[in-house]
Amino acid sequence: MDQYKNGQNIAAAEEQNIRTDFKESMTYGEYLHLDKILSAQHSASGHHDESLFIIIHQVSELWMKLILHELSAAIRHIEADDLQPAFKQLARVSRIQSQIIQGWDVLSTLTPAEYLEFRDDLGDASGFQSYQYRMIEFALGYKTKHVLSIYEKDPALHEELTKAFYAPGLYDAAIQKLARSGFEIDDSVLARDVSTVYESNDSVRKAWKEVYRNVDEHWELYQLAEKLVDIEDWLQQWRFRHMKTVERIIGFKPGTGGSSGVNYLKKVLDQYFFPELWQIRTDV
Repeated sequence: MDQYKNGQNIAAAEEQNIRTDFKESMTYGEYLHLDKILSAQHSASGHHDESLFIIIHQVSELWMKLILHELSAAIRHIEADDLQPAFKQLARVSRIQSQIIQGWDVLSTLTPAEYLEFRDDLGDASGFQSYQYRMIEFALGYKTKHVLSIYEKDPALHEELTKAFYAPGLYDAAIQKLARSGFEIDDSVLARDVSTVYESNDSVRKAWKEVYRNVDEHWELYQLAEKLVDIEDWLQQWRFRHMKTVERIIGFKPGTGGSSGVNYLKKVLDQYFFPELWQIRTDV
């Protein structure tokens, strides 16, 4: 007992400088604006389990905000031929993706009976409408113009999404880097309309094959390629966990926003963002 008390006394002595008076300085909660964050969960139904549903989606949106922050910076660094910072940023994106994937494990504790208690109160609101997810897709090169109409209700947001839609994506930056590194890339790719969905090209496939066959000579490009593969791999795992969670909770019912639900989520699993980086695994 004396030894326990001595330990407490030592610990108390070591923490004498902990600040307790914040009348004139900023607190942790103020810095993070926790009053706004923690009061942003407004239940439409009052059902106990709706809090789980709201918080999981809000947390995912915060993570997606950080993904977009890192992707934008990575694209700028690749365009400036400064790859080392881009590697760190892309690696961080992959770590964030793993966190979002784990969120589905928490949401999957919601049973069909529990979700039915408040599903109708969501109206037409649906994760399909997540504008940040669309911006991530745009940044990775998957662009479908018809989705922009979802956001016409908010002119400022619609303008932001339209700008992102017509901006070069991460893979565009990577392919341009291949060309600047001396690889022969077709002009049709280098001058392509970046608002269209990217399609596999033989010259790009040949360039990446050369990178993988001569890793020592093209070490930075090899690292870039693997970072891109990591991101697409994690995104497909996120999509798969999304699909299985939705199937577990609502089966094959249509989504609240009018999508086909699980059938739509299964279909997008076949999409590729960086097709040549997967094709060359057979070639090398």
